[in-house]
Amino acid sequence: MPHAGVWVAGLLTLVIFSFLYRDNPVYRTIEHVYVGISAGYYIAVMWHNVLVPNLLMPLLQDGHWVLVVPAALSLLLFTRFLPRGGWLARWPIAIYVGVYAAINLQQYVQGDILPQAQATIVPLKTFGNVVIVAGTLTTLSYFFFSREHRGALGVSARIGIWFLMISFGAAFGTTVMSRMSLVIARAYFVIHEWLGPALAAMR
Repeated sequence: MPHAGVWVAGLLTLVIFSFLYRDNPVYRTIEHVYVGISAGYYIAVMWHNVLVPNLLMPLLQDGHWVLVVPAALSLLLFTRFLPRGGWLARWPIAIYVGVYAAINLQQYVQGDILPQAQATIVPLKTFGNVVIVAGTLTTLSYFFFSREHRGALGVSARIGIWFLMISFGAAFGTTVMSRMSLVIARAYFVIHEWLGPALAAMR
């Protein structure tokens, strides 16, 4: 006989699947429970894995008083909940966005742009390489808005649209397949780990 945790997980799975029929109050209740548990879990993870080791322990135990500045900026974020002084939250948000953009710009260039450009610079010896180069150039021509898309540029832009649609379709198909794998995993859990052992124990 499955234990209580398996019964709870199985019943919650069926409640979530009930949305496929129609929206209902039970589904909305479990949806709120799921969101609340997820928020509580991530708050605990952030506290134990981020705030304590990176802020509180270095500040209180090691005496790194320079961390008072990020601590104060973090507290200013909560001024949004005050009736007055909510504008103070703009300062830490501006600093966070600026630092995040500066750090990720270099990572984005080195991790995405340069590898993609390098993968495009290939010898035109195979049909696949020709398709890669043609798709890259025609797609880039679609985003060239300094001239009207007429003549050769218009033809290239229309071909680029086809390449974009194919890539979007492939990405969407990958997303659908990943979601289908999740559905199959939950169905396997319901049949083989919950209902199957439960029915076998009742015989």
